[in-house]
Parts: sequence; structure tokens; C-alpha cells
Amino acid sequence: MRVLLVEDDIKIASFIVKGLKAAGFAVDSAVDGEEGLELALTEPYDAAIIDLMLPKRSGLSLIKEMRAERVNTPVLILSAKGSVDDRVKGLEIGADDYLTKPFAFSELLARVQALIRRASGIADPARLSVGDLSINLLTREVIRAGRRIDLQPREFSLLEYLMRNAGRIVSKTMIMEHVWDYHFDPQTNVVEARISRLREKIDRGADQKLIHTVRGAGYVIKETDSFPQ
Repeated sequence: MRVLLVEDDIKIASFIVKGLKAAGFAVDSAVDGEEGLELALTEPYDAAIIDLMLPKRSGLSLIKEMRAERVNTPVLILSAKGSVDDRVKGLEIGADDYLTKPFAFSELLARVQALIRRASGIADPARLSVGDLSINLLTREVIRAGRRIDLQPREFSLLEYLMRNAGRIVSKTMIMEHVWDYHFDPQTNVVEARISRLREKIDRGADQKLIHTVRGAGYVIKETDSFPQ
């Protein structure tokens, strides 16, 4: 999953980026409201974390412009301004949640994950399943037919994205947009390599393959293998 962080405090931004990346997220960061707005309007994000007190353009102005441009990315406001009026104002102009500084990273992570779950309509707050494959979003445990599968952080993020879109074809571009950051080289074959490695781990020894290549279109995870390989 891909997150936009707009925070002008370098120390706080570095702390959040490091934590999110360790949790398997791709993260793009901006240090002012104008840069944040440009990214928000041009790049696809699964969630955004936006400070209110920003140079060049305030966080409230940024969020208001996002909503005016029909960008529906879930937004978590992160701010030292914690009064009820501040929270209400932020939610009224289009934010989805509000977290005051100082904060525990574990709470920030849980709130971001909750925003993404609600936006994608996932009923179970902790688990995604396709056939006999399931992943726990909190413990990052991957189980298929009772067999535990160890994945690298990027492999887990790739599998999570496929499973959030189970039954739907996702293109190489879509995968790069949601699993890697915006300056990722689109000419690289890293997506194909990661899919191949993931398929080896997930489908190895299984009677039914779950990860399918759809020629000329992309990839899909589903129980049937009716797609051409």
C-alpha cells in the first residue's frame, strides 16, 4: 500500500517514513503544502497523512483542494493543534481521522490501516483471504492450507495489494503505483521478478494456482485458473 506524508518537521517525517516502510508501505513525502498538493493530485495513494501547520499552503487548504478536485484518498490529519474545534474543522473539510502530536507510532499505523480497510470495504479488520490462503494484516502472518509462508516486506505488500483486489486484474503500472514509490523506474522488470518469486512461495506444491498472469493485461489472484497464462 502507498501512503503520502506531508510533514515539514524533518525529524518527525523521518520517524514516520522509517516506521511505515518497516511495516511494508511505500511512502512518498513532501515538506510543504504545495508539494503535497501536487503529489496528491497526480499520484494514486491508499492513504495520506497531513500536518496542519505547513509552509506555503496549510494542511486544511490542501485537504479542501483535494476534495474539490474529487480526490477521495483517505486522510489522517496529524497536528499539534488538538482542540475540539480544530478536530471538527478538519473533519468538516474532508479529513477522515485526526491524531494529535505527540503520538505513538503504533496508534498512527493502526489508524492508517483502519482508513485503508474502510476505503476498500474490507469487513474483517485484520485478515484477507482467497481460497485456502489468508494473511493477517496485524501480525503479517501468511498461511496457505495450514502451511506458514515467510515473505519479505515487499513481497507481503505485493500480496496484500493483489488480495485487496482479489478477482480483479491489476496491471504492472497499478502495482508499481501502489507498492513502490512515485520515482520508481517504470522500465525495470522488478514487478515481474517479484511476482515470480511470490508465485513460487504461494503456489508451490498446491493443486490449485492462485496467482495468474493475464497476457497483455497484468495479474490477478483468484481460485480459478481460467485466465490464459
